[in-house]
Order: sequence, then structure tokens, then C-alpha cells
Amino acid sequence: MSLSPLKLSLLFACAAALSACTTVQNPPSVLNASVTQPQPVKPEPVSEPAATPETDSAAHMYRAMTDQNYQIPAIDLAKLKPEHRRTVVDYKTTEKPGTIIVDQPARYLYFVLPEGKAVRYAVGVGPAARGFNGGDAIIAHKAAWPRWTPTQNMIKRNPNQYLRYKDGVDGGPGNPMGARALYMHKDGIDTYYRVHGTNKPSSIGKGVSAGCIRLINQDIIDLHSRVKPGARIVVK
Repeated sequence: MSLSPLKLSLLFACAAALSACTTVQNPPSVLNASVTQPQPVKPEPVSEPAATPETDSAAHMYRAMTDQNYQIPAIDLAKLKPEHRRTVVDYKTTEKPGTIIVDQPARYLYFVLPEGKAVRYAVGVGPAARGFNGGDAIIAHKAAWPRWTPTQNMIKRNPNQYLRYKDGVDGGPGNPMGARALYMHKDGIDTYYRVHGTNKPSSIGKGVSAGCIRLINQDIIDLHSRVKPGARIVVK
């Protein structure tokens, strides 16, 4: 059977399109014309769902929990001031929902919600000389149990504390970045400032970090679950 020139050209065009697609994704295995073999799914590490201030008590939000096979100890509520507990508050702003706003002097971070509300988290910040100098940035990406490497400025400023970590520290309960990290970029460039967890909850509400913005691990897990990459962060 002969094919017309038009049909031949259509067949060659389809073949070219299919060959381009195979460089991006392999086609699924075919059992017959209508049934495809389901692909195996790698199970995710087991983690407990984050508690939310919209529905949960402080005792539940700050309970001991297992996250990706790491144990996070409970927060002693007797040592956590009521105003430092995660909560939903009335919050007037022109920023759109999904934006992070950090009030460094007040030691609070707000995640903007619809209808004039926000989730408020207590934070620890850097001393005035080393804190983020205000303005806005973008959350370029986020990570669970991130690896940490001190900057050259940190090592130069305090070699006794940071030089031993110059090759980096793997993620885990002993890592000063805590359970999650949000990476702040401005104009496409890494600022080297982070919003992250901490293994020292007593630092919350104080100006004692290396310059970044730190939250209790239970709080950064909640914030991490809400924030989308590309979200705007405003630091005052």
C-alpha cells in the first residue's frame, strides 16, 4: 500500500515529536493497548503531621514528635512564655497571603493568611550589627534537616567556635539549623540568611543567633509546610 506525500510527512513529524519526548521522560511499560503498568513509588520517611494553631492546643503543638526518623523533644511549656507560642492573630497588611513578614525588634515572624489574619511565631534573631538589614527577599527553596556550613565571616569572627565545622555538619538533631530551613535570595543571589529551626529553644525571643532568623523546631516544621518556594519575605 502506498502513502500519499501528505501522510508520509505527518508520520515523520509524529516520529520526531516522540523522539524529543523520550529525552525528558521514559514512556511507561505497556501491557496492552489500554492498560499501563503502575510505577513503584518510593515510600517517604515517616513523619508526624505538624500541629496547627487553628485547631490544636499548645501542649499538642509543642509535643515530642518523630520527624523523618529523628526525635524532636517536647517543649516545656512552663519555660515557654505564652506570647512566644504559635498562634493565629489579627494582622493588617497590604502583603498578600503566603508572604512572610519578620519584625526583628519585636522578635516575631508572621505568615500572612487571608481575611486579615496571620500565624504568628516567636523568633530569635541576630544582634543588630549582624542581623539582616531590612528589606525584602524571596524564599528560593526550602529543606528538611539541612546540612550546615559556617560562613567564612563566622569562622573569622569566632574561630574557636566555628573553625571545627568548616567542612560542614550533616542534618540532624545536633545541627544548629534545626529541622527545616528556608533560603533567602535577593535579585537571584543567595543572601546567606536563613529562616531555620534551632536545637536551643531558650534562644527564642532573643538576639543571639549568627544573624539568621530561628524558630522552635515544631514551629519551623509548621512554617515550612505553609511556605511555597518563590514566596516573598519582608524583614523589618
